[in-house]
Amino acid sequence: MSFWDKLRGEFVDVIEWTDDSQDTMVWRFERHGNEIKYGAQLTVRESQVAAFVNEGQIADVFWPGRYVLETQNVPILSTLQGWRHGFESPFKAEIYFVNTRRFTDLKWGTKNPVTLRDPEFGPVRLRAFGTYVIRVMDAGTFIREIAGTDGHFTTDEVTDQLRNLIVSRFSTAIGASGIPVLDLAASYDQLSDFVTRKIAPEFAVYGLELTKLLVENVSLPPAVEQALDKRTSMGVLGDLNRYTQYQTAEAIGTAAANPGGPAGDAMGMGLGMAMAQQMAQAGQAAQQPASPWGQQAQQPAAAPPPPGPPPLPQQSPYYVAINGRQAGPYPVDQLQQLAASGQLTRDSLVWTQGMANWTKAGEVAALSALFGGMPPPLPPAP
Repeated sequence: MSFWDKLRGEFVDVIEWTDDSQDTMVWRFERHGNEIKYGAQLTVRESQVAAFVNEGQIADVFWPGRYVLETQNVPILSTLQGWRHGFESPFKAEIYFVNTRRFTDLKWGTKNPVTLRDPEFGPVRLRAFGTYVIRVMDAGTFIREIAGTDGHFTTDEVTDQLRNLIVSRFSTAIGASGIPVLDLAASYDQLSDFVTRKIAPEFAVYGLELTKLLVENVSLPPAVEQALDKRTSMGVLGDLNRYTQYQTAEAIGTAAANPGGPAGDAMGMGLGMAMAQQMAQAGQAAQQPASPWGQQAQQPAAAPPPPGPPPLPQQSPYYVAINGRQAGPYPVDQLQQLAASGQLTRDSLVWTQGMANWTKAGEVAALSALFGGMPPPLPPAP
């Protein structure tokens, strides 16, 4: 600094810090040669603390309020300095203002996917991201462990380390939780609270307090997300056969509205055949239970029934000569009735398809059973 800066510093006895940034955590009060006048006034505003550092050692920490830097107000510093000049000469010390407000909307996220075993999908890779909130809880510890002698320390200088802590503990938490991937969205709050409690002691080592951690999203690889989208679409459509029928009917209507070209005619014929085929398949598939994927489950073909006896042969009807006239044709059961009434005897002439001539009924093997209980005709008298 120039001579005028030094001279101006001799008359300035107000020490304060007004912060117009959103990311400054520690700011060092600049004075020529770090000389602070005896009796200077220190103003510490809300959301601030001021730390006096003498020869690399923190001498005292002042909380919000207004202080006069005199012996009775700085007992520790007076002991260190000795005040060998009547307690009225300037003393040398560094003053660091530490911002104790909450720093919000700090980002975290996994650089590489986290691999875990899902009970439904098997091994999967997940990515996650969210936000967290911190504030300085112990100014002395924070200066010693993190800020050091940095005169303007911002959140960007510490967030990388904090992000690594969060990602590491989050990966452990989600891997040990056993929560299925499809249920993670309903467990964001539980994961957030668990990771917050897990990491809070590690932040405290740096003099920081982790007040809130939020899990905003846990995502799958793009290929897996596309497969899930297809599965969801199938579930929304429901019966794919009925949906196909509807689409086919819509296409036929569109083709019918443009009958002028051969393409429309061919499309109409093709879609009509496809619709008929789909309707036939839908009738068969309706008897089968639906699978979890929204399609009809394929059932094994039923075994053929065991072979039974062949069908009884159908006997041809017969024509009968009754009183010199052709009657009929009569089926065999009706011929039995005629035989019982005497209208049909062994000597009655009969004919059916396949016979060359009229033949006596008694000589036809197929009709011999009709006369089994009937006596033969009486022989002629001598």
